[in-house]
Parts: sequence; structure tokens; C-alpha cells
Amino acid sequence: MSIAKRIMTSYSERQHPVRRLCMAVSACLILAFPVPAVSATESSGAEYQPVSPTIDQARANILIARQLQFTHFRSMGINDELSGDVFDAYLNYLDGQHIYLSQQDVDKFSAVRESLGSALKTGQLQPGFDIYNLVQRRVIERLNFAIGVVEAGIDKLDFQSDEQILLDRSEADWEPDTEALNDLWTKRIKNAVLAQRLNGSSDEEIRESLLRRYEGQLKRTRQARSEDAFQAYMNAFAGMWDPHTSYFSPRTSENFNINMSLSLEGIGAVLQSDNEYTKVVRLVPGGPAAKQGQLKPADRIVSVSQEDEDETVNVIGWRLDEVVGLIRGPQGSVVTLEVVSSDAADESITRTIAIKRDEVKLEEQSASSEVIELDRNNEAFRIGVINIPTFYADFKAMMANDPNYKSTTRDVRNLINDLKADGIDGIVMDLRNNGGGALHEANDLVGLFIEEGPTVQIRSSGNDIKVLEDEDPSVTYDGPLVVLVNRMSASASEIFAGAVQDYGRGLVVGSQTFGKGTVQAVRSLNHGQLKITQSKFYRVSGGSTQHKGIIPDIEIPSRVDKTRIGEDALDHALPWDQIESVPYRRYFDFSSVIDELRTRHDGRFADHPEFRLLQKEIDFLKRQREQTAVSLNFDKREQHQNQLEEDRLSIANARREIRGKKPFDTLQQLDDWQDQQAADIGNNDEDLDFIVMEGGNIMADMLELDRKMASILPPQNFTSQAKSY
Repeated sequence: MSIAKRIMTSYSERQHPVRRLCMAVSACLILAFPVPAVSATESSGAEYQPVSPTIDQARANILIARQLQFTHFRSMGINDELSGDVFDAYLNYLDGQHIYLSQQDVDKFSAVRESLGSALKTGQLQPGFDIYNLVQRRVIERLNFAIGVVEAGIDKLDFQSDEQILLDRSEADWEPDTEALNDLWTKRIKNAVLAQRLNGSSDEEIRESLLRRYEGQLKRTRQARSEDAFQAYMNAFAGMWDPHTSYFSPRTSENFNINMSLSLEGIGAVLQSDNEYTKVVRLVPGGPAAKQGQLKPADRIVSVSQEDEDETVNVIGWRLDEVVGLIRGPQGSVVTLEVVSSDAADESITRTIAIKRDEVKLEEQSASSEVIELDRNNEAFRIGVINIPTFYADFKAMMANDPNYKSTTRDVRNLINDLKADGIDGIVMDLRNNGGGALHEANDLVGLFIEEGPTVQIRSSGNDIKVLEDEDPSVTYDGPLVVLVNRMSASASEIFAGAVQDYGRGLVVGSQTFGKGTVQAVRSLNHGQLKITQSKFYRVSGGSTQHKGIIPDIEIPSRVDKTRIGEDALDHALPWDQIESVPYRRYFDFSSVIDELRTRHDGRFADHPEFRLLQKEIDFLKRQREQTAVSLNFDKREQHQNQLEEDRLSIANARREIRGKKPFDTLQQLDDWQDQQAADIGNNDEDLDFIVMEGGNIMADMLELDRKMASILPPQNFTSQAKSY
């Protein structure tokens, strides 16, 4: 979602004396800090070889600490309070669900809790490595315990008691000791067995599945490397400044650079580590996963399998770069992912998704258009709809001076001219699920709809403010405009929507956007790279797009859980703030008509079957999210599972009824149909998105109230001073 990425050369030793100091003393710095010892006999020491920091890592640590303190947008020093926060963040990074460490383990490191800051400033990495080594030992202990329980026979587990297990333990207290952890893990195994039994697996299949999972994790944990500890520690440290600042190890840097050049085939998904899991952050528009349709943001990947191999590889606990390596492969081959869905009631409930690998082609990310026709009170309206999946530009062709190079602005200009020739009455710009892209394209796209003027302000860490402007007085489209957005609209999408709203050039419709209003740069270190937030976006009216995003003029509810997806759901996200506005002209003031437009919208949606169904889905998902624990009693769990399946089938059949199709008799029929739809990407017969239709209806409302609404009027009707909206 980054708007601008800049590769900066590493600091030279001549320019930075601290680096010369680090080279001279790093060998003693690494070992100079006192930490509690953990004996090899205490916990599976024979199975795990502790990792140690290197001199290169100590040097990189010092450079990272300096860059964070002196060049990050958030001005923050390293002190005792930060030390405690880093300590907590690091433990949560390594054991986010509090299932490996006990309170006794955490107490062992209480002496270093307030001292990590001073250690991190001077390259003393041993405290972080000691914590990492202890966690790995505890992981091995827990996995060995789990394997022992499964091998003893899952038929010996009791499913008749009224026990429960928390679905999310991230806020739970640490278990007091090993005995309590044993009890917790027995419950975790029972939960996994119950979920698979209810999905129809035999006890032998469950046994094999669980052993494969735990043994795979065990093998991976024993292969821990020094770089794993360093990257985890630096990311916990860097994340104190904001969630988009992170350290890339040399291996991760290589993968990042490959991703930026799009030179390898994959599934077109942006992934990140989420405790033990690899989580889907977003899908690349036009990519294989987006076209296949089943993988969603916030899904967590459990295992990966290849089409020519029988074995499924469990990737829980794997390094992100290794999971990415498994998912990549030859173009045209199929990779199958086992995932925990973002809306799953339980992490033990998974589903499989088969995706054909392919290259993400620029033309498949291109803007496209269609015309919808509405008959309102015997008056016909023709509304042009332009869908923009991302803000793109063919930089290679641009640098080669190709006069026909592709870009968002060029393509949209051509689409607008075609739509005008087709006699449209207004335009709906669909930016839903558009995660951003090229900043200059957002600036240029605004310019198609306004005369010259500012489009966005960029404030640096040094408080310098740069204003991007449209300097072209020509206007491609001067008629009424509606912009559709949702929670996955981010960055450049928010810049465009915010400018349209500020200028009064149109209405923004949908749900609150993501709130990604920061810019990162990637800076080279002696060892790896640091991605660091260096500036922030502000609207021409002065308010930041960061954290708050864009609040639509007319809101439409969304299935997306805003507590899990969005900038305001991320720890340590930079806050919303505002600066001075810049002079700009406002074309239309909607205050006299917005209430009437909202009333008409609410009236349509109150009786709209698709909206009632959407609300039913939202309520269903909300009930699932509000459930904090599940029963480990077989009968109660079966009853709960049956209710979930009944609700899911009911929602699916309600949608088919709206579209005049035969309902499914069973959930299996529904699953089979969804698999068939995903496989037959080019033959999706779903009706036009009702949200797009509603965008068209809002446009028709605008035209009925005032044919000149939001159109560019003659200069004498402009307001000459800046106003916020």
C-alpha cells in the first residue's frame, strides 16, 4: 500500500562515526549485558541449538536505532517506558496467543524489562536473543507434549464435560506454570479433534493430520537461525514507531525487491506474518487470487500443497519468506492453500483453496467501464461506471518514451471520452478494494475532474510540506460524479476520494476507508534494509487521511470487520491530525441536498432485498465475532456447528432466491457450487453489483434535484476561498 518507495544508500563509515565505534566494540557489546541464564537441562536443550547475535547484526541494530530516533515521522526517543513496551511487543510477537510461555518464564526476564532500550541503542542484542531462545525451547516442549497426547490416543480424550476454550488468547493472562500450560494444550487438541470430527474426518485421519502439523512445526522450530531472532527482535522494536516500519533481513530484502519488480509468478496476494500464521493483507487487483475469488484479506494460511505432490506442507510457525517461496512456482501450475477464513468461528476450522499461478499482467489491472440504465418516474438515466482496481503506470514504457504507455489517468481519460460519446448523464467511479499505487497517478486523475489546483499535501518528518498540484487547466469531465469506496480503499484511493469531497466535485459513497495515509522509504543497512515511515498525507482542506481515512457522504454498511482490518486496527498507528488548508476552489455545496439524498437512499435500502440480505450477513458475522469461547462438549459443539451451517445455507439460498435460482438442498451442494464458480473464472454469471446500482441511483437522485449538481460551473459561481467539507 505504499505510495512512494525510495531506495537510499547505506550510511558510510566516514559519514557516521557511530558505525566506526560499533565496528571496534561490537564483539564485546554483544555479550556485555547481563541476562538470566537458561540451562540446557531445563527445557529440551538437547533438541534446540541456541542462536547468537553476530557483529553485523549489532552494527545494523545501532543504525536502526539511530534512524528510528532521528528520521522517523514520529519523534520518539528510546527510554525506560519504551523498553517495557518493546519487551511486551517482543513477547507478543513470539507468543501472541500466550500458549508457549508461562508467567514463570516471563518473570525470569523482569530484570531486563526496563533496560532493553539502552541495550538496543548500543547494539547489545543478547537479551533479545535469550528471550528468543527460551521461547523456542518452550515451543518444542509444547509440541512434544501435543504429540504425546495425540499418540496416546485421541479416543482417550473426554468430550462430555462442560469445558470451554478461548478463541482469542491475545489479551489473556499468561498461564502460571507448566501444569496449567499442559491443561491448556489438552484443550487445544480437543478443540482441533472436535472441529475435524464434525467435518466428517475419522479419528485416524485426525491423528495423522495433527501429527503432521505438530511434527512439521517441531522440525521448523529446531531449524531456527540467528537471522530469525534478529528480524523478530528488530520488528518488535521498529513497530513501536508505527506498524508500517519494519526490518528486512537480507533474504527478506531480496524477496521484497523481487515483488517490486513483479518478476516471478505467484497468486497475487500481499502476505505478512501474524504470530504463528501467515496472513493475507490484501489481494493484487487482476491477480490469480483476486480472479479466483475465494481467498480474502485476513485469511490465515495453515498449509501449502503443490499439484504434483501428495504431501501437504504445514506452514504454521514458518518464516514469511519460506511460505512465499512455497506459494511461488511455474506459471500455469496450481498451488492449494489450506486457510483459516477471516470469518471462521474457530481457528481449527479450515478450508482449501486451489489457485492457478500466473503473472499479474498490467492490462488485467486496467480501468474498465460499463453503462447502466435506470428508469426513474418515466425518465431514463444513463450512468457510466468506471472501475479502477489500482493506480498503475507502465514505468518501463514511460522511461522508454513510448507515446502509448499505459497508466490509470490515460486509460480513464479515454474511457470518459467514450462514455461522453455514448451520451451518459453522470459517472460513478468505483474505487472499492483499490489499495493504492502510484501517487502521481492519483494527482493526475484528480486533474481530469477539476481545473488547476492542489490535490494533496505531503508533510515530512522535518515538518516540511510539499503540495502536489494539477497544473493543467483543462477538464476531461465536468459533469456530476459519485465515488464508491470501502474499507479496502486505501492510500492513493483516499487521496482521490478526499480531493473530490473537498472540491465539492462529487459525493463519496460506501464505507469508511482504510486510513493508510503515510509514506515509507526503504533504506539500505550494512545488513538488510529498514522500511521507515518518513511522511504523511493531508487533504487540501488540512485533515490527514491517516487513521481516519475518508468518511463517506452516504454510508453503506460493510461485511468487513473494522476492528481487524484498517489502520485504526493496527497497534501504534500514527494518529489523525490536521494542518493548515491550502487555497482551493469549491465547485458545489451539497449541504442543502445531502439530507434529501440520504433519505432517498435509506428508503430504497429499507425495501431492497439485496440490502436486507447484506444486513443479515453482517449480523451473522457479528454474532460469530462476538463469540469469545467455544464448548469442548461434543453435543453442544455439534449443535453450534449445525446452527452455523444452517445460517450459512440460509443466506446463500436467500441470495439465489433474489436471482431466481433454485436453492441448495445441502451445505455440500453450496460448497461444490462455490468451487465450480472459482474454477470457472471467465464465466461468472452474477448480476451487476447492487452497490454499483445504488451508486447509479444516487446519481439519478442528484440529477433529479439539480441537473447542474457537482458540475463545473462558470468561474463567477466559484467560491474563491478554501473550505473544508
